[in-house]
Amino acid sequence: MIVAFRDRLARLLGRRPPEMQVAALCLDETTEQVLLVTSRGTGRWIVPKGWPMPGRSLAGAAMQEAWEEAGARGRIGDAEIGRYHYDKDQDHGFAIPVEVRVFPLWVDRLEDRFPEADQRQRRWFAPDEAARMVAESGLRRILRALPAPGAR
Repeated sequence: MIVAFRDRLARLLGRRPPEMQVAALCLDETTEQVLLVTSRGTGRWIVPKGWPMPGRSLAGAAMQEAWEEAGARGRIGDAEIGRYHYDKDQDHGFAIPVEVRVFPLWVDRLEDRFPEADQRQRRWFAPDEAARMVAESGLRRILRALPAPGAR
């Protein structure tokens, strides 16, 4: 509620649109579970995400983030399955608003060695449990919209 009010007020005052990031929602087609990773700073559970990359589509950048942050390899969907907003803390003590575009990644395998393996933990969750683990309300909505395991 407060975030929505702040966003409306900011638009009225002429704030520029939020920055954009891309995320991979890593899915296991067999178990219908979701892979979450811990953030490097606070250790919160999140989905792999990052900034768009030159020379890559948004989905391609999301797939690269899944590899770097979770060691996940698989097939990325070209169409986003949702968006959410959060405030990204900056080194200088302030936060910037970010819109995250989420793409599905059907995981074929998890590698043991990946760029951020020593900086993060990863774990599979049922979608409803994953929704309880993440802090961002918009990401919770995306996770709760996934079918429950066995519902297909």
